[in-house]
Amino acid sequence: MSFDIDGAIDWLGQPVECDACPHRDRRADGRCAPLRACVFDRYARRIDRFFDQNPDLARGYVAHPYFEARACAAKAADVFLLPAMLNDPEEAVRWSAARRLPKRYLLKLRNDPHREVRIRVAGRLEDADLLPMIDDEDYYVRQIVARRLPADLVYLLACDPDVEVRRIVAQRIDGAQLSRFLRDPEGAVRVEAAKRMKADDLRDLVRDADWRVRFEVAQRADLDEIARLVDDEDPIVREAAMERLAGGGGNAAAAPHVLKERS
Repeated sequence: MSFDIDGAIDWLGQPVECDACPHRDRRADGRCAPLRACVFDRYARRIDRFFDQNPDLARGYVAHPYFEARACAAKAADVFLLPAMLNDPEEAVRWSAARRLPKRYLLKLRNDPHREVRIRVAGRLEDADLLPMIDDEDYYVRQIVARRLPADLVYLLACDPDVEVRRIVAQRIDGAQLSRFLRDPEGAVRVEAAKRMKADDLRDLVRDADWRVRFEVAQRADLDEIARLVDDEDPIVREAAMERLAGGGGNAAAAPHVLKERS
């Protein structure tokens, strides 16, 4: 296979010169090649391929001035070299090192200054190790925490300012605590709570401002409560209520489809 060496550019914007490369001897057996696998190329994928073929050289690049070279080297270098890389100024390097280290090293990155690192850390931690991240400044980090916290601790995020976080909490919180969402300002959160509430507890939602909540009430509430929805301003809610009262069992089978189209 032939390569256009003139198109190979290093991280400083200069042409890659194979003849001056300290690893040029590896080209003969295919372990490096311009435009494909080269540690001096500016493209991370090509650097990655180089270390895939030459992991023994990775330790020599963990302090390279180009951050992509350091990040790629961290994937192949000896593990004992990685803890020092958790203090690297580039987030890509810190995460590349952390992903290969034991969990105790991840704990050090829960307050990493870069959101992408914290997002990835939250995606790997579990249980009480996530607690320090419930007040993270980034809404997406908190969403991941809300999904991964044990169900008996997710209530700690019930008042989160982000709607999606509260919606996730409403999906996972203990059923006895769902009433705390009855007055949530966002209908999307109240809907999630209503879906999990017992029929007897839906009476407080009969006049909810969001039609999706009232639709859920019409699907499952006691008939005495449903009678209050036959004159609902929303035709879908009215239809569901009248079908329940007529003994038709409501429109439960179509509910997911209706909600998707109307929301």
